[in-house]
Parts: sequence; structure tokens; C-alpha cells
Amino acid sequence: MNHLSPPTYSMKTPFAPQALCLAAIATTFLPVLRAQTAAAADASSPFRQVATAMHGAMTERPRITVGLRDADIVGADNRALQAAVDYVASLGGGTVEIGAGEYLMRDSLHLRPGVTVRGQGEQTILRKAKAAVSPLELDGDYGEEQITLKNPDGFQIGDGVAVWDQNAGGFHTTVARIIGGNGNTFAISLPLNADCMVANGAQAATVFPVISGYNAEGVRVESLTIDGDKDENVPLNGCRGGGVFLYRCPGAVISQCLVRRYNGDGISFQQSNDAQVLDCVSEDNASLGLHPGSGSQRPLVRGCTARGNGDDGLFLCWRVKNGVFENNTLEANGRYGISIGHKDTDNLLRGNHVLGNHEDGVFFRNETEGMAGHRNRVEDNLIENNGVERAAAGIRVRGETQDLIFKGNTIRDTRAGTERRQTTGIALEKSVGAVHTDNNAIDAATPIQDARKPH
Repeated sequence: MNHLSPPTYSMKTPFAPQALCLAAIATTFLPVLRAQTAAAADASSPFRQVATAMHGAMTERPRITVGLRDADIVGADNRALQAAVDYVASLGGGTVEIGAGEYLMRDSLHLRPGVTVRGQGEQTILRKAKAAVSPLELDGDYGEEQITLKNPDGFQIGDGVAVWDQNAGGFHTTVARIIGGNGNTFAISLPLNADCMVANGAQAATVFPVISGYNAEGVRVESLTIDGDKDENVPLNGCRGGGVFLYRCPGAVISQCLVRRYNGDGISFQQSNDAQVLDCVSEDNASLGLHPGSGSQRPLVRGCTARGNGDDGLFLCWRVKNGVFENNTLEANGRYGISIGHKDTDNLLRGNHVLGNHEDGVFFRNETEGMAGHRNRVEDNLIENNGVERAAAGIRVRGETQDLIFKGNTIRDTRAGTERRQTTGIALEKSVGAVHTDNNAIDAATPIQDARKPH
């Protein structure tokens, strides 16, 4: 019986072309696979799906124009603007471009996640409408979604509305929309978040932020002018309103906007981590110019001007931490240039011009040790000519604040004679802890006033 010998192969056998074919495939496609693998590490690569959807990154996103004429949506009030924002939001985000002109705002422009709203700078004006105001006729109870007014004139379905009494304070004011009416009773879009009692002066008014964002990640507002028409509107507390107001809007960016004449704060953002306010102007507002607050972590406020506001130029509210505030101008405001207080720690204030404010230039508020603004760094600032009606300090530190660094600041008063009211460079009150000073240039009658007990 013959046994077949096992075959042997060489480059001359018929198998060789198959091997060469496999080698060619490897030569052709392996670089492509490697490129795809490398590209998958790039968030913008078409080979990598985005984090929240089953597709890769797109190079084009939705865009729509809105304006007084020659636009995708034509209109002159908040309804046209809102229609554009809501349409783009329904497509997953994109850009709304607002043309030149004046737009009457009877309600906020409500921002949506992932939507950029962009205007034409001073040529695009969002003007707050004149407010209607009325006392409540019946008590407004916590959780109730309607209000009954003594005088319903001027209140319309679709209007923004605020409801409060004298005990409301900050966040206990309710800001909502009127969504229905029955005589002098109106349904509102949100439940009252506190009792509003007639005996405590309960009232409602069609006041609201001109631009408002709630729970909206990744919003951008660019190149807009917001006019609050403060003479025709009652005040709205900055914890619930402002020319621009954000609440829980992580990563928000407000850029190259002018906010003026709002009867409250100019720009306020609350509980909004990693928010940025860049190259904005906040002027002639009734209260604070710039108001980061309520636990907003890592804010960046750069290149902004807060001028001629009723209270502070820059007010760090509660628990503002690890922020950077640099190259801003805080000028001619009705109280302090910069105010820091309740748990506002580990911030850098650098390269700012703090000029001609009515009271102290930089003010650390009176807080207990557990609540004070510790470990803040004030560096390379010009603090000049503060104090208008009475003597002031360039920097005043109150409470049990400690571990501050003041470095490279110029603190001076260039006014003549009795007009020189920034009489103290740095004032440290008796309970203040460790403060480190380095290379500050101070021109004042009292360069450093230190009331602390000697250690």
C-alpha cells in the first residue's frame, strides 16, 4: 500500500500567491485600522461616537437666523427669539443668530442646553418691557400654581412674572410665566416656592431676567446688548434675576455682552460650575454688576467692566471657590469694587483695576472662621481713588478671615487735598488671621492699619 508523503510548500508552489495577497491586504488596510484607532481617541473624529448619542462628531450643526427682516424667523419680540432657540434645541443644539434691531422682551429668552445665542453687539438690543405690578388679593400658598391679583391690568398670558412678599429674600422669590387667566386669577408655569402672604405685602410683577438659563449645560450668549429699562421696572433680587441670569448651567459662556439699566444685577450666575464671563460690560444696573454665587465653582471672569452699578462691581456670593478674576475694571460702583465673603475661598484676583468706588476697593466681609473667605490671592491689581463720601481702604479685611496673599498691588489715591479719601492702604481688623504681603506699592496716609493682637 502506497502512502502519500505530506506536501511541502515553497515560494514556487501555488500557495505563494495567496500569501502575497494576504500580505498586500495587511499592507493596505492595517494603516487604515491604525489610523481609525488613533482617530478614535480624538473627540472630533468621525470614527468616534460622541458621548451622548450613537453617531460621530459632526462638522456642521443647526443654525437659524432671527431678525426684524430677511431672516429665517421674522419678529421683534421674545416670541420670535424663543421660537428660534427652541427649534435649534429640538435638533440637539446649534446656533441662533439674532440680527440688528430692538426686540421687546415680555418674558425671558429661555436658554436651552447646547444652544449658542449670538447677536450683532450694540446693534442687537433686547429691551425689557415696562412692568405691570399688583398686590395679591389672596394669599399665595407654597406649591400653588396660581395667583389672584387686586389689579390685573397689564398682566398677559405669556408674560414672565415674579411673585414675592417682604419675607421672600433671595431664592424665595418665584419667577415663572403666566400660562392662563380667569378674570384676575392667573395660572403660572411653576409652583410658588414659598408662601406669599397678603399680610406681608405679597405682590406680583411682570419682572424677570431678560436672558434666563435653568439647568442648561453648555449654553453660550455672545455679542448682545441687554437693556433692563430700570425706570419702568420694579427691582428683582439677583438670586433670581438679572439682565442675564443662570441657574445650574455648567460650562456656560457669556461673551462680549453689554448689560445696562437693569433694576437688579447686571450678570448673575448661581450654582453654575465652570461658567465664564468674558469681555462683558455691566453698567448702570441698580444692584450688583457681576454676581457669581451659590456654590459656583471654578468661575472665570476676565476682561470685563462693571461700572456705575448701584452696589458692588464684583460680588462673590456664597461658596465661590477656585475662581479666576483677572484683567477686569470695577469702577465708580455704589459700594465696593470687589466684595468677598461667605466660604469664598481659594480664588485668584489678578490684574484688575479697582477705581473710584464709593466705599472700600476690595472688601472681605465679616464672617466667622468656618464661613470666611480664606486663602484668596490678590495680586498685581491697581486699587485707586476709592472712597467717595467718606474715608475708605484700598483693601479691608474683616471677620476671622485668614491665609490671604496680597502681592504686587498698587494701592494709591491720586486725587488732591480733601478729595483723597482712600486714606488706608490695607486695613486688617482685630479678628483677622494670617495675611501675607509682598511687594505692594502703597501711597496712603496709613499704609497698613493692623488691629490684630500681637502674636
